[in-house]
Amino acid sequence: MKTRILTLVLLLSFVFGVSAQEVQPQVGFSNEIGAKANFKKNKAGDNLFISLAGGASMLIGDDNAKASLGDRININPQLSIGKWFMPYWGVRLQFTGGPIVGYDADLSSSGLHKQDFTFFGTHLDFMLDLTNLWAPYNEKKVFRFIPWLGLGYALRPKFEDYSKTESPTANAGILTAFRLSKRVDLNVELQGALTNEDFNRIYKYHLTDFIAQGTVGLTFKLGKTDFEVIEPMDYALLNDLNSQINSLRRQNEELSKRPASCPECPKVQPAAATVNNYAENVVFFRLNSSKIDANQEINIYNTAQFIKEHNLPVKVIGFADKNTGTSNYNRTLSERRARAVAKQLVDKYGISSSQISIDWRGSDEQPYNINNWNRVVIMNADKK
Repeated sequence: MKTRILTLVLLLSFVFGVSAQEVQPQVGFSNEIGAKANFKKNKAGDNLFISLAGGASMLIGDDNAKASLGDRININPQLSIGKWFMPYWGVRLQFTGGPIVGYDADLSSSGLHKQDFTFFGTHLDFMLDLTNLWAPYNEKKVFRFIPWLGLGYALRPKFEDYSKTESPTANAGILTAFRLSKRVDLNVELQGALTNEDFNRIYKYHLTDFIAQGTVGLTFKLGKTDFEVIEPMDYALLNDLNSQINSLRRQNEELSKRPASCPECPKVQPAAATVNNYAENVVFFRLNSSKIDANQEINIYNTAQFIKEHNLPVKVIGFADKNTGTSNYNRTLSERRARAVAKQLVDKYGISSSQISIDWRGSDEQPYNINNWNRVVIMNADKK
């Protein structure tokens, strides 16, 4: 016996490490680079953002290069709304516009003809955060480097004797984000948009015109701001195994103090056969889940067989652990768990619903003194 326990302790120590400690999920960071890590899918209202920015824009094309740089720069406001679906990729819709000028040398014999106009543009962008893709993800990174590509539309409204012009656009840029707090980033962005050659109503037979923009602004994060790594492990199960390892170690220390050999024990007479008139089985659940895992089916099956054999009623009681969730939420969660087990008894194993009574206690009552064990449904079938 002593040899077996010692061997088991050594084997489990090798697998789980020198010290069996509590394991926690990775929320807000990953140990592997983002491209290799698996992340839990976020909700629709999580990882949203709104950005407000302003800066300068400049039309590049036609005869504009003949004008001084100061005469070509214009004010450029921006509004962006978007969402990160993973730490390393997201989408946004950006609205931009403002005054912009063009120049034409052919309309004036004395020099350049300045053409003032206003434009409005919007584009949908695919963003790639290279700092979270090529390095481990960390929600608290101070700096992020985010190139992006997009497609959009630009409009120059009708003004006086100038007709309206419009153009599809191909957009690209680089966004750099500096973390100021959990909810706010400072952004510096450079971008450009390709338009039709006639967007500014000057025809020089070029392939396209180009609008360059540079802005500084703030991004405000909405909803949940971080991501959780999905790891191929059950934390509750792993922590339970770690507890068993530590228990075996303590037993081995105790056994090492005992004699090398023990006296023969007297033979024990076999106990008289007893008739089992009572069944109490449990179904354990994962954190915040009412889905029945495959490894818990055997307990439901055994209860169903006992009910059929003795034609008994069964009471199904749901519970939730008290360390997570509010009392009201846990009560609803325990109800879902109890009803899931009752449905399985009826639909899969043919137990009549008239034989099943359902109750749920939430986290107000804890049947076990180990918190994780209380994510449970207890099935009681009594022959008396």
